[in-house]
Amino acid sequence: MAERSLRGMRIGAQSMQSEDGVVFADRAQFTYRCEDCGKDTVLVFATEADTPETWECKQCNGTASLVVGDAPLVVDHSGDKVARTHWDMLLERRTRAELEEILEERLQYLRARRGETAKQSA
Repeated sequence: MAERSLRGMRIGAQSMQSEDGVVFADRAQFTYRCEDCGKDTVLVFATEADTPETWECKQCNGTASLVVGDAPLVVDHSGDKVARTHWDMLLERRTRAELEEILEERLQYLRARRGETAKQSA
């Protein structure tokens, strides 16, 4: 039995793949500064990667902003499109008074239906 055992490399212990011919991506360091605690976080990204504008602070879990030059990056989000909610779309079609009137009609209908089913079961 011992004569038939596998000899040589341990299975799964070491990789058979070498790093010959592997070209690593160019990398750059980016600094993020937390507004809450003032700590800096340095991260390494590939130079082709889109770097996020904010990062979670390691120390206080606050929001750290990307530092460009000496000051944190200030991004203007005022032109960004804000998602409309169902309520916003509803208010585009009807006034608040119309909505209250429709609500009252539906409540009266449901109350009347509930009263009818109570009479039928009695």
